[in-house]
Amino acid sequence: MEETKFRVESDLLGELQIPENAYYGVQTQRGINNYKISNLHMYDFPDYIVAFAYMKLAAVEANHELGVINDEIYAGIAQACREIIDGKMHDQFPVDMMQGGAGTSVNMNANEVIANRALEIMGHKRGEYQFCSPNDHVNCAQSTNDAYPSAFRYAFCRMNKKLVAALEELIAAFRAKGDEFADCIKMGRTQLQDAVPMTSGQEFHAFASNLHEEVASLNHTAGLLYEINMGGTAIGTGLNAVEGYAELCTKKLCELTGEPFKLAEDLVEATPDTGAYVSYHASIKRLAVKLSKICNDLRLMASGPRCGLNEINLPPMAPGSSIMPGKVNPVIPEVTNQVCFKVIGNDTAVCFAAEAGQLQLNVMEPVIVECVLESITWMINAMNTLREKCIVGITVNKERNEQTVKNSIGIVTALNPIIGYKQSTKIAKEALETGRGVYELVLEHGLLTKEQLDSALDPENMLASH
Repeated sequence: MEETKFRVESDLLGELQIPENAYYGVQTQRGINNYKISNLHMYDFPDYIVAFAYMKLAAVEANHELGVINDEIYAGIAQACREIIDGKMHDQFPVDMMQGGAGTSVNMNANEVIANRALEIMGHKRGEYQFCSPNDHVNCAQSTNDAYPSAFRYAFCRMNKKLVAALEELIAAFRAKGDEFADCIKMGRTQLQDAVPMTSGQEFHAFASNLHEEVASLNHTAGLLYEINMGGTAIGTGLNAVEGYAELCTKKLCELTGEPFKLAEDLVEATPDTGAYVSYHASIKRLAVKLSKICNDLRLMASGPRCGLNEINLPPMAPGSSIMPGKVNPVIPEVTNQVCFKVIGNDTAVCFAAEAGQLQLNVMEPVIVECVLESITWMINAMNTLREKCIVGITVNKERNEQTVKNSIGIVTALNPIIGYKQSTKIAKEALETGRGVYELVLEHGLLTKEQLDSALDPENMLASH
């Protein structure tokens, strides 16, 4: 086995050995040593790393244009940033997502990787920071307190597009099933009791419409994330940033990404503000609540197959028991339910973390970042899994559903406008007590002619206003 070689770097706390081939440096190594918490790392979220690279690229372009960074250092840093944007060196971001320090380890991880790659580009060795410094050059006119939140805001926006895309594909799958089941009569239910007839198509179209509302909700709250505080530096006063830097950096970021970033009007207010994260994650939670309810409905409608509702069949994905032969469980809706529970729990963590900030900074932002990125990732995976392994393969038990409609007491509701609520209630009660059908009781009591009754109780006539 080849022996690992090291280089030595130092910081405020002293010297540390760094793997010689690592692009990260001493402060990243301290983060690696200090935080072995979640087993989730920056490299698990590529959009997070790319967002950081864009922030650093916008910053160095602004500083170069303002005469703060010379041509050689600018060229090295800019190329390093573009390489990261292109997907290179992502394995050099190993810091745990859960950490103290309000994101300093994450920001320095980005600064050190970019600086060391820039040094290589400039013809120097990694660690020769006198030629290109993580702090003086890559972090020029920045603090963790503006670069870090601006970066993860952009990461959320990038990932929101993927979340919305997965949601729209799921909606399309529900709509397709709605079209497929358009002529499948079934019994609608309220409070788990028979209500009035509908079609399975109406039910699946309703699922699609219910989820479609969340596209606008997610996009609206994601729009709040485009307000950034680059140039505010430590607490929003702009200390160590030259005049005009904040505005120019924001402009460069818009040009580089094609996104509508906006500089916050009050940078001191914006630095500790976490309101946008609360709103955005609440939209993810709202989607999770709706999706979980839909999965509850799917499991209930597929219950049986002999002793439950047995209205639909979910694709069989795995044997359902180690002891009961023939049992197949609704495992895909079940796992989606559990993802939704996790997202709802994450929302509580986001709210607590947002509330816990003090004075000019919220040091709890790392857990907000982890929760939001995890929620988006899990929801994308869950919705794709639900669509691919469940929704597209659902079938309807048409004959079974038609039979339940014909046998239902609920169809008596259609007689209310004709014979009145009191007579309808009397018929329903007698049908329940005797087990006889609504149809024969209405005729027996002479309330309607056969022709009138056939028209009123035709399930097709009860599917819409008429």
